[in-house]
Amino acid sequence: MKTILFPEKERWDALSKRPAIDRTYLEEVVRDIIYKVKSEKDEAVSFFSMKFDGVPACNLKVSPDEIRNAATQIPDELKAAIDLAKKNIENFHSPQLRTEPPVETIKGVKCWRKSIAIEKVGLYIPGGTAPLFSTVLMLGIPAYLAGCNEIIICTPAGKDGRVNPLILYTAQQVGITEIFRVGGAQAIAAMAYGTETIPKVYKIFGPGNQYVTKAKEVVQQDGTAIDMPAGPSEALIIADESANPEFVAADLLSQAEHGPDSQVVMLTNNKEVLEKVKAEVEKQLLNLPRKDIASRALKNSMLILFQSIESCIGFSNRYAPEHLIINTAYPDSLAGKVINAGSVFLGKFSCESAGDYASGTNHTLPTNGFARNYSGVSVESFLKTISFQEISEEGIKNLGPAIELMAKAESLDGHKNAVSVRLKSLQNV
Repeated sequence: MKTILFPEKERWDALSKRPAIDRTYLEEVVRDIIYKVKSEKDEAVSFFSMKFDGVPACNLKVSPDEIRNAATQIPDELKAAIDLAKKNIENFHSPQLRTEPPVETIKGVKCWRKSIAIEKVGLYIPGGTAPLFSTVLMLGIPAYLAGCNEIIICTPAGKDGRVNPLILYTAQQVGITEIFRVGGAQAIAAMAYGTETIPKVYKIFGPGNQYVTKAKEVVQQDGTAIDMPAGPSEALIIADESANPEFVAADLLSQAEHGPDSQVVMLTNNKEVLEKVKAEVEKQLLNLPRKDIASRALKNSMLILFQSIESCIGFSNRYAPEHLIINTAYPDSLAGKVINAGSVFLGKFSCESAGDYASGTNHTLPTNGFARNYSGVSVESFLKTISFQEISEEGIKNLGPAIELMAKAESLDGHKNAVSVRLKSLQNV
């Protein structure tokens, strides 16, 4: 990890830039995949599954028997853990379903909004080096609570052509049975445009590698909504002299092991803490099974020393991390100063892993600085709102003259007339 001492504010923007990814041919490759899936459908999906994953996807849809049999391959202790996480996520997300009361904006004019579930949604679940069955919970539960009529999953199969049983079991637990063994950009294209087997959806959710991310960007331009712009996972930790270096190092490594393009950052106002965390990271890294992946991520990661904790908060808001851990003596006093972050973890025992799995909050969060203007996934992500209004005779009398004046000022006489004929009809009433 790079050590940076007392950077001036003029450097903060440069330090907040994420590691560059070589995208020389990325968009060209992804657009070619999307074009072929759009035109050749299942045939193209199978072709790219074989080309990129070495898996002949002859039966794209996972059978009901395969889904049911997944339960027999999961230890009871893990089933119980998944059930606990499911309940906590449901408890956190259920209150997000809100009904807005009608508002009388002026006498006789009543306006209101109604939340409607997006009818068809597609969830992309990564299944490569780390099959993210937890993401099934994070996306499937709010989709179910929102009331989406059709929820499908696309996830890559292993070399044996089978989907990881943990993904299948978890999907079944949240009520999703439409599962397709396909990953990568071809999965995004299939959900965006539909194939003979995979249905077209109206919005696509879920994390993925740079090809998946680019494919989501491209199909969004063509009319399919996505959850948010995404990039490699990241975490930023603010630690003071009260922080346990072992805890901080463990949190840094837990995020670094996501992938070689992940980034972790620690900010502190105490040089001794910085040095101890640095040594602890090197120590714990040796025992990490995914140490090769984490080591590559650490090359792009930083330990930054500031003069004060206030400067740490200021830099964090500029960086806008996906995950922000405040491991200080009085974290609550700093929480109110957070402006930009996907999800915040307060105190020495609030590890980011809790949010990834079972505390209840959602782990599908904005990365790459998009926490400045995007929120994480919630029940609301699976809803759209429709506004309604009802205007009575009294209402059009009260509101009409103002509309006439405004329409005339914009030279839209048709708009003015739509009001005028109604007002005229009421003159003799």
